[in-house]
Amino acid sequence: MAESDDEYVQDISDDEVEAHQVTRSAGTGSRATGQGSRGAGWEVTRTWENVVEGADGTISSTVEGLLEAGKRKRLLKDTTPLQRGIIRHLLLVLDLSTAMSEKDLRPSRYLLTLRYTTAFIAEFFEQNPISQLGIIGTRDGLALTISPLSGNPNDHISNMQKLFEQEPKGQPSLQNALDMARAALFHAPAHTTREVLVLFGSLLSSDPDDIHATISALVSSHITVTIIGLAAQVAICLTLATRTNPLLPPSQTYNVALNEAHYRDLLMRATTPPTTSHSTTEDSGVKSSLLMMGFPSRIVDPSPTLCACHSRPTRGGYLCSRCSSKVCSLPTQCPACGLTLILSTHLARSYHHLFPLRNWREVSWARASVSSQKVCFGCQAPFPERPASLRRQSISGGQNHDRMSLATSESQLHPPKAAHISNANKDGVSESGRYECENCRRFFCIDCDVFAHEVVHNCPGCQSREGVLSFQTRKGGE
Repeated sequence: MAESDDEYVQDISDDEVEAHQVTRSAGTGSRATGQGSRGAGWEVTRTWENVVEGADGTISSTVEGLLEAGKRKRLLKDTTPLQRGIIRHLLLVLDLSTAMSEKDLRPSRYLLTLRYTTAFIAEFFEQNPISQLGIIGTRDGLALTISPLSGNPNDHISNMQKLFEQEPKGQPSLQNALDMARAALFHAPAHTTREVLVLFGSLLSSDPDDIHATISALVSSHITVTIIGLAAQVAICLTLATRTNPLLPPSQTYNVALNEAHYRDLLMRATTPPTTSHSTTEDSGVKSSLLMMGFPSRIVDPSPTLCACHSRPTRGGYLCSRCSSKVCSLPTQCPACGLTLILSTHLARSYHHLFPLRNWREVSWARASVSSQKVCFGCQAPFPERPASLRRQSISGGQNHDRMSLATSESQLHPPKAAHISNANKDGVSESGRYECENCRRFFCIDCDVFAHEVVHNCPGCQSREGVLSFQTRKGGE
């Protein structure tokens, strides 16, 4: 091996040998070169330094803490009640060009986008059941309709499955895709939102005309555009997002995905309805008014009959409350009279966006030690015991606690909201594994915290207390 290495070095020039040599001297020139290359090199994150060995000699406690921090991070968002457009018209624009074949996002930008888009469709209609979604693709300098605007997630998912059999090709045309989206949203009612979400993986756009004229048309039509980049920040994308969202900072309308997890977080953020300000509603001519909707009941015919939406023979369906036309699924718009047909559960599932469940606060060990709640109120799972080191510290300071008055003890049992101080870290993770609702004072684990805020959007403790109070009220009236 040594002889072959020497022969290989002798075959190249002296300049190439000097270019491949690594200088190890501690001189001034080498130090300056090292500083210059450090700024252009890869930044190394020492994630292994965050792993700390626990008291039992394992890292299980650290791993559980990191998992809990990831769950808690998704919940720590603003829960201020705001006016939002819960009836949405959203068009999803997918980049299907050759730039999506890059593999910096595994397995590739194209396959990962299709996979995340399928999950986004299901989550979008779970959070916005009375909204409509459409999908547009762009490649070869053209824009094509993948799935038209509708409120049926099954149709969108089936159309997305066909893209897995195709390959990305050509160059994207952002202008053609925006023109098609504007034409599709032109007839959207004034009481709904008009949104476009662009998943853009290219660094250029092959446009047939001036794209700034298209941006001006979008602004005049009150269409907002949000962009998620997969490569790098593009100037025209920043201009597009800024002009169509003048009241929002660019960090909320145009972001570049750093990795797979960040890409999914940015995409799932679009499932929350956007806020609508008073000035925006005045500019668009929208006034507060009542919206007529129908709440039909499901029927089963003894023999198949044609539906008004697909003209297919089916036995089950829903009859329009106004014209008695038969439709297959809800929510939808009656093809005959145009009445919006939904179920009461759809309206209830959209209601939580207007009044979100407030974030539960972290419980310190001092607060948990004086409480009698030893299990989670939601799942009845036992809470972790206080560490022995903290227990010894509390015993050594027991003399000071004996001097406390009864009023102080009562204040510990029911601390005021302003005086409550938690020893949680910056990630919002509770040191005791307990999270307390400020209304009902019940303790919950992290899994119940995630389930209550992301699925049911209600506090089990508050709901059970209201049930008990209503039962006592009825019983007292009898």
